[in-house]
Amino acid sequence: MDNDKLTMKHVLRSHQNPVSFVAWSPDDTKLLTCGNLEVLKLWDVETGTCKHTFGDHGFTVSSCAWFPDSKRIVCGSSDPEKGICMWDCDGNEMKAWRGMRMPKVLDLAVTSDGENLISIFSDKEIRILNLRTNAEQVIFEEHSITSLSVSIDSKFFIVNLNSQEIHLRDVAGKWAKPLKYTGHKQNKYVIRSCFGGINSMFIASGSENTQVYIWNRQSSTPIEVLSGHSMTVNSVSWNPKRPLMLASASDDHTIRIWGPSHSNKVQPAETST
Repeated sequence: MDNDKLTMKHVLRSHQNPVSFVAWSPDDTKLLTCGNLEVLKLWDVETGTCKHTFGDHGFTVSSCAWFPDSKRIVCGSSDPEKGICMWDCDGNEMKAWRGMRMPKVLDLAVTSDGENLISIFSDKEIRILNLRTNAEQVIFEEHSITSLSVSIDSKFFIVNLNSQEIHLRDVAGKWAKPLKYTGHKQNKYVIRSCFGGINSMFIASGSENTQVYIWNRQSSTPIEVLSGHSMTVNSVSWNPKRPLMLASASDDHTIRIWGPSHSNKVQPAETST
């Protein structure tokens, strides 16, 4: 982004199948990508070159995440025999959790302090593994989980459910029940939400009714509904450096960048097709 204008820097070409996953390293020097039924690739952001390829063509990736040091990644597979693997950026396997008793991994995240690995298994199961002590919490939801997001302070996480609810839980496992957020529409598709704003005090989510919903963490009902897309909004991402900037991605083939207008109402600042 130059002078607040979006420009294309590189086109990364190496995958043979549609690209299903992308994740930026915390130090913003590397990019991790994966194609459907394809290997993982690690890219140098400055040069646009592929630095390493992970796994083999039988490794069906469901989700990946960076560790906060930008030197390690963790990846989950929908194949129980592949399980979850941790690699360094040179492709060396550092740790693995796999076996016939391992359920398929739908999503995963590493807390920003690097202490906990949170994974979603087989639709309704959440596991929180303390990577230092190997202590594990297991939480069951009544409805299918479609996505996972962790707060920047490593204390909380949210999951989207196909029951049209978002549940907020504490990583330490001290809460008996989650906080719940409603108002958005989600029945058929994978919808992703995120934390945002100063101190992660807000939650944003896409929706099947073309809108973006924003909640204050203290309230179960939306404080703002953003209109602009013409089809399902699949995913949202809050800018970690600019607390008033939010991006949304939709089936209408556009990505919209939202920011405050002169009237203090949130409005789309940029649209990319």
